Amino acid sequence: MADLIPSSKSYQDLLARLKSQIQTAQVRAAVSVNSELVLLYWGIGKEVLSRQREDGWGTRVIDRLAKDLLSEFPDMRGLSSRNLKYMRAFAEAWPEEPIVQVPLAQITWYHNLTLLEKVKSPEERLWYAEQTVGNGWSRNVLVMQIESGLYARQGKAITNFQATLPAPQSDLAQQIIKDPYNFDFLTLTKEAQERDLERELLAHLRQFLIELGVGFAFVGSQVPLEVGGEDFRLDLLFYHLKLRCFVVIDLKMGPFKPEYAGKMNFYLSAVDDMLRHPDDKPSIGLILCKAKNGIVAEYALRDVGKPLSIAEFTHLEKLPEQLKGTLPTIEEIEAELAGPQESTEEATSEKAPSEGDPHDEPAD
Repeated sequence: MADLIPSSKSYQDLLARLKSQIQTAQVRAAVSVNSELVLLYWGIGKEVLSRQREDGWGTRVIDRLAKDLLSEFPDMRGLSSRNLKYMRAFAEAWPEEPIVQVPLAQITWYHNLTLLEKVKSPEERLWYAEQTVGNGWSRNVLVMQIESGLYARQGKAITNFQATLPAPQSDLAQQIIKDPYNFDFLTLTKEAQERDLERELLAHLRQFLIELGVGFAFVGSQVPLEVGGEDFRLDLLFYHLKLRCFVVIDLKMGPFKPEYAGKMNFYLSAVDDMLRHPDDKPSIGLILCKAKNGIVAEYALRDVGKPLSIAEFTHLEKLPEQLKGTLPTIEEIEAELAGPQESTEEATSEKAPSEGDPHDEPAD
């Protein structure tokens, strides 16, 4: 694009219109700070994008706009050249205002920048925005969910929900189950057993609940059931607030086996008889295993009468003790990467701004 110098009248017209938008938005911001701010930034970005396209202006006009707007509104943050470029990119990514109003205006500007920088597909961005609103994710949780590939995992477990649950319960149940589950907040050895996995999940219950998703309420572990005079125990028992049902989780450190489905079917029958309230929906089973053969899993669930799902999970593996002394430490690696000439200031990365003030500048 040729970096044309805008005419004085055209530029002054644009500057006047942006001043008017900012002044109007400042008044309304007392009622709804975040949504007005996001819509204001989108409106500024749209104006800049439109003028650049129509009049052939280059990128230097953004630097000039930033200087003039900051002069007019010295107490308002977020009007730097860098943030104006983000506004332009935001408007280019979302050309239609109704989409911006819901749900993008319901999340912070920094959530929106995270979606712009980390997610390429508009459909995927919108999905993450909706999930952020529905689940109340902070920006850090949003980043974690994007980096874990939640969009590709959500609703992908093998289930028999369509055959065992009425609509729309079956569709909702399908969407809450992922595959695979990401337990990278755990570090387990290859020799770890189911009880080790259960113990670690309970020790990191907050992260576990975040990975399970919104609506899961923890009921207990090793929940006892007495059936026909024999004692049985459920690995993990949850209640899902939106589905209004119990969710039984069975942990397996090895690959899925068909007999696991029969055992879970038995557990669900017992839970429905002993624990389920008359107003509750049918209980759901989730078998979490290290691996599964998809065809075997589908056959195992085909004629099962209770709603079951099968999903894999991943976790970090702990190094054997005999190898630990042979590998460099984190400090040694960082020292090697930093090099002898790097100063302390150069080695310190810039921190992201607090989410408390939506007008703060985004971090590089």
